[in-house]
Amino acid sequence: MSVFCEVPQAAPVAVFKLSQDFNNDQFPKKVNLGVGAYRTDEGQPWVLPVVKKVEKIIVHDDRLNHEYLPILGLPEFRSSASKIALGDDSPAIQENRVGAVQCLGGTGALKMGAEFLRRFYNGNNNTKTPVYVSAPTWENHNAVFANAGFEDVRPYKYWDAEKRGLDFAGFLGDLESCPEHSIFVLHACAHNPTGTDPTQEQWKQIAEVMMRRKLFVFFDSAYQGFASGNLEKDAWAVRFFVSMGFEMFCAQSFSKNFGLYNERVGNLTVVARDADNLKRILSQMEKIVRTTWSNPPSQGARIVAVTLNSPELFSEWKDNVKTMADRVLLMRAQLKAKLQALGTPGTWDHITEQIGMFSFTGLNPKQVEYMVKEKHIYLMASGRINMCGLTTKNIDYVAESIHEAVTMVQ
Repeated sequence: MSVFCEVPQAAPVAVFKLSQDFNNDQFPKKVNLGVGAYRTDEGQPWVLPVVKKVEKIIVHDDRLNHEYLPILGLPEFRSSASKIALGDDSPAIQENRVGAVQCLGGTGALKMGAEFLRRFYNGNNNTKTPVYVSAPTWENHNAVFANAGFEDVRPYKYWDAEKRGLDFAGFLGDLESCPEHSIFVLHACAHNPTGTDPTQEQWKQIAEVMMRRKLFVFFDSAYQGFASGNLEKDAWAVRFFVSMGFEMFCAQSFSKNFGLYNERVGNLTVVARDADNLKRILSQMEKIVRTTWSNPPSQGARIVAVTLNSPELFSEWKDNVKTMADRVLLMRAQLKAKLQALGTPGTWDHITEQIGMFSFTGLNPKQVEYMVKEKHIYLMASGRINMCGLTTKNIDYVAESIHEAVTMVQ
C-alpha cells in the first residue's frame, strides 16, 4: 500500500481545465473566451515585435552569461519596473525609499508580499490580521494569502450585479467597518474579473478612508498599459496612494503587457517610510526568497530591462501595448453594437464601460452552461469572458449565441 494512498484528488484549476476542454472539442466553430492571454484577430498568440528584437540583442551580447543574479533579482529590471509603476519623477524614488524584489510573475510578487506581511506586519507572525479581497476577485488572491498562513481572508463589496457596475457605497462601507490595520488587496486597473474600476474621484475617497483607518494597501497591477493603452493613466491610482504618503506594496506582472506569460516576469515594488525601513524590509525579503525560489531567472527580466532602459525600444513597446489595447477596445464596441442590433434583452453598456482583458457579461451559471454545452463557446462559470478571444471571424457567432442564451435560458 502506498504511503500516499490517503491523498485526495484535487479539483483541476478551472481556467486551465476550460482550455483543455476547448482543445478536446472537435466542433469547427468552437471559441475559447476563457484563458487570460492576448490573441490576435487570427486567434493566435502574439510575440511582441519589440520582444523579438530584444531577444536577438540578448543572444548576440557576448558579455552575458548564466551566473546567478543577486537574490532580489536583476537590479536594472527592479528599478525600471518600479519606475514604470510609480513614475520617473516619483518623490518616493528620489527619497530612496522604494525598493523591489524580482518575482516569479505577478503571483510570485503577491506570494512574496503575503509571506512578508504574515511574518512582520501588525505584530510578528500575526496570522489573524484580516486580508480583504474584492467580491469577486481573481481566484488566486484568496489562495495565495491563505497559503501564506493568513487565517481570515474576507471579501469586500465591489460588484453590483443589478447595476452591472461598482458597488461604491458597499466598498466604502466595508473600509469603514473593517478592523484597523486590515490588509486590502486593490486592483490597480482593469479589475479582474469585472473590468470595472473606481473613478479617480472614487480612488481619492478610498485613499482617505484607508489612511484614516490605518489600513494596509497592497496593489495588484497586472495590466498596466494594457487596460487603456496609456501607462500613466493605468498607474494613476498607485501613484496617487504614494503621493498620499502610504507605506505600501505593489505586485507587478509583465505577462500581459509584454506577452511574456511563460517567462514568469514579476516585481514586488515596496514603498517604505524611509531608507532605513526599506533596508531592513529588503533584508528580510532576501531570507524569504532564499527558501522559496532561492534565485530568480534572468531571461524575461533582461527582456523587460533592456526595453524599458532604451528610449527607442521603450517607445516601440508602448506602440505594441497600444496595439493590443486598441484591439480589445474595438472588440468591446463591436460586441455591444451586435447585441444591441439583435435586440438582446438587458443593458449591454457595461461591455464598453469596462476596461482591460476581461468583461463580466452578467450571464448566469445556467446561461454559461448553455454557451459551453450547446454553442461550444468556453467561458468561466462567473460569466467572465476574455475579450481577446473575440475576432472579426467569430464575433457574430458569439453575439448570436449570447442572444440565444439570454432569451432562452433564465
